[in-house]
Amino acid sequence: MKCFESAARHGSFNKAAKELSVTPSAISHQIKGLEGFLGVELFRRTKRKVILTDAGEAYLKPIKRIFEQLESATAELKSSQRVGSLRLAVAPAFLTRWLMPRMERFQSQYPDIEIEISSSTGLIDFSAGDIDMAVYFGYGDWDDVESHFLTPAKLSPVCNPKLIRADKPINTPEDMRFYPLLHVTKRKDEWHDWLKQNGLDPKVFRRGLMFSSGSLTAGAAAQGLGISLSNVELVMPEIEAGTLKVLFDQPLVTARSFYLVYEKRRSVTPAMLAFKEWIIEEMVGN
Repeated sequence: MKCFESAARHGSFNKAAKELSVTPSAISHQIKGLEGFLGVELFRRTKRKVILTDAGEAYLKPIKRIFEQLESATAELKSSQRVGSLRLAVAPAFLTRWLMPRMERFQSQYPDIEIEISSSTGLIDFSAGDIDMAVYFGYGDWDDVESHFLTPAKLSPVCNPKLIRADKPINTPEDMRFYPLLHVTKRKDEWHDWLKQNGLDPKVFRRGLMFSSGSLTAGAAAQGLGISLSNVELVMPEIEAGTLKVLFDQPLVTARSFYLVYEKRRSVTPAMLAFKEWIIEEMVGN
């Protein structure tokens, strides 16, 4: 039945196999067995996908409800066993630059909550039961999670003051064309948008190194490798130490933001509720 539900949801035996960590032939075998037991055809097979028959559509509805009830009951039971604990996964830059400096305040306010924090750059499989909540960076459009907006990413150009040559001062945004711009691989549009926002032609600016994350571009900028677009609040230690300087206080407010997320349909424990209220309050306080 799980094979049937997954294949129906994806419209593909291959995708169902990937989700359930089995082979496509195992999915096909299980569904053939189910169809033989029921005496009806549940799918019409085509070259590119599988399509539910009318009988399959009718059978899917109660099956889907049953699995949702099972997931809810399991999540509720797991939550009741960890009322005083919280397992949290956080995007690396947000973890080290924003959350960790403030965790002492959370622990002082909630000394009885045992919290375990891990760094994560990808989406979390909450059904595995290892993580209660996570902080994601993105557009807030993830499936199967409840998401609560925390703060937008406001990006400003920063660099090591030693990068700026005496014969090539940076007095206006246009002056940055003499220096390499550091990019995040999956967010190449950010520099383009910032330059356009300030009436500049991106084509005349030098493209520098590409990195996999914003924290790496900020680190490279601190090493004098170019200019990065960074969330000023997350690079404040480097600014205070003098290894980074904000060139222009003209931030690009992106559609990407930080969100607190957790699995849909799960019961929220007192520890989860406490952390949710605390982190939102901290954001407002900023």
